[in-house]
Amino acid sequence: MLNRYLKTRISDARKLVKDLRKHYDYASVLGTCVSNRYITVSTHVNSIDEVDSECGFVIKVYKDGRYSEYSCNDIRGLKAGDVIKAVKLKKIVSADFKVRMLEEKEHVEDYLREDKSKLSNTQIRDRLKEVKEKIEKSDDRIINFVSRYNKRETSKIFVSDRKCLSQKYDWINVATMIVCREGDNIQSNYNSEGEADSKLALKKFAENAAGVADIALKLLKAKPIRPGRYTIITDPSISGLIAHEAFGHGVEMDMFVKNRAKAVDYVGKYVASKLVNMYDGASSCISAASYFFDDDGVEAHTTQIIKDGILQTGISDSLSAMVLGTEPTGNGRRQDYQRKVYTRMTNTWFAPGKDKLENMIKSVKHGYYLCQTNNGMEDPKNWQIQCTASYGMEIKDGKFTGKIVAPVVISGYVIDLLNSISMVSDEVKIDGSGMCGKGHKEWVYVSDGGPYLKAEAKLG
Repeated sequence: MLNRYLKTRISDARKLVKDLRKHYDYASVLGTCVSNRYITVSTHVNSIDEVDSECGFVIKVYKDGRYSEYSCNDIRGLKAGDVIKAVKLKKIVSADFKVRMLEEKEHVEDYLREDKSKLSNTQIRDRLKEVKEKIEKSDDRIINFVSRYNKRETSKIFVSDRKCLSQKYDWINVATMIVCREGDNIQSNYNSEGEADSKLALKKFAENAAGVADIALKLLKAKPIRPGRYTIITDPSISGLIAHEAFGHGVEMDMFVKNRAKAVDYVGKYVASKLVNMYDGASSCISAASYFFDDDGVEAHTTQIIKDGILQTGISDSLSAMVLGTEPTGNGRRQDYQRKVYTRMTNTWFAPGKDKLENMIKSVKHGYYLCQTNNGMEDPKNWQIQCTASYGMEIKDGKFTGKIVAPVVISGYVIDLLNSISMVSDEVKIDGSGMCGKGHKEWVYVSDGGPYLKAEAKLG
């Protein structure tokens, strides 16, 4: 159920909005409470920690084409006059612009997605320990096993003249890292399983732990890749990383407003192979970035960014949409209540195609099957991209050779990479285990994924 504290503040939010509306054309209150529970089991340390990471409110007001916000950790007893004194209305865009007011429809609803598995800390810790001990016994080259269970519970309310919304949603990640040593050579591998249900997340963790260990051990024999241009097949995590970096940040429409994104000039044009379809949206799946309404109070959407290779649109928060004359897509997100809304990705993914993975592998004369997202960067202004895979498996004449290379960096021009996609598998996986910053800050939870992709790319 909704966080009790927030529930007691709904009537306060309604009263504050009513009072503020005597002075402003628009007023709203966002309330947010997030709690995290962490349970860590490793070769050396076991711990259980519970952390309240965020609880507070944002009051937004509008008048004469200008918006401003005020944040605080409680609204009980807060008067309209207090907000008026704290808020100095400033134009958020240049002096040549007056931003229109967001038009809202009547909407009153309570949303709920809760973890149905009521597991105690002891039960969770014992399951983590059981898997750890089994994996440690499997090979004496394993020198450290770390697993971390994290349950994040998010509650939010949004109150304005025409809206009274609440949402409560849970997400569970169970991460694994395994470190191996052979002589002076030390290698590691990791994995993270996410679900909205603790039992399912722990089940996937247990099923996949042996595979994490197997790759960590194989990486002891990995060699650097010889730089060059190769045929690649990307696993769903690398496909998702490409989606995230290629046309994720590049179509965040607050970058359109600031003239920092090349994509603004390519809407309606081909930017990828005709096989490519790409989406973003909090309502597109159940994952780490799935919610019912964003921090502007806009209902979650699913937005098709690329259709049959053609760039359709971007994603936006409310303010960017009002400046650009478009409709908000439900992508307004804050790191916390003390920070402003930015346009942010949610669940970003390539849609499936019609190819079978085995046929894709057989079609490769010489190249690499790239696995396990590591990190990535992009330049939205110039469309350069860099994505790192933890490892690659060599393919020759349609068969794996047994050679592993690590790490592997994909780099180049976004359009070249996406236009080279020649096969798209018929299966999709979307993972929600990471966080994404806007530049070097403003961290929010995201997920990404897609099918297996066959493409041509520069590797190093």
